[in-house]
Amino acid sequence: MKILLLTILGCLCFTAADAGKPAKGAHLKMENPTYDFGDVPRKGGDLVREFRFVNDGTAPLVLVRVITSCSCLKASFSKRPVEPADSGVIRITYEPHKSEPGAFNKVIQIYSNSVDGRDVITVQGNSIEGQPRGKVKTERVKVKYK
Repeated sequence: MKILLLTILGCLCFTAADAGKPAKGAHLKMENPTYDFGDVPRKGGDLVREFRFVNDGTAPLVLVRVITSCSCLKASFSKRPVEPADSGVIRITYEPHKSEPGAFNKVIQIYSNSVDGRDVITVQGNSIEGQPRGKVKTERVKVKYK
């Protein structure tokens, strides 16, 4: 029983020591894979969000394709390899006039030569008719202090 316990403990120690090392091969690590646009007027312009990532692996990272879940999203990215410890950007453009009003939650799939193979970005918000709530037009008022 003691031998089994010591064997398991030894395996855990080796696994924990290996966890801190960079991935063998390319690895895409997103800084923040989600974003909330909040209330978005449908008649407003396009919204753009850039998602930054780092290649924390040991080989160059190549983004192969980026697939969006609807026609209201467009994605652009560099086709150039991202060297280890270097960073890159995936630019997402949301076109609110192409989607129905109401809450939305969209998924963007990233395919690369990363050891994970596929990564996911999500964007969400609420597409509304007219002006977004919470914004009130006011006139400027001059105040004189004595």
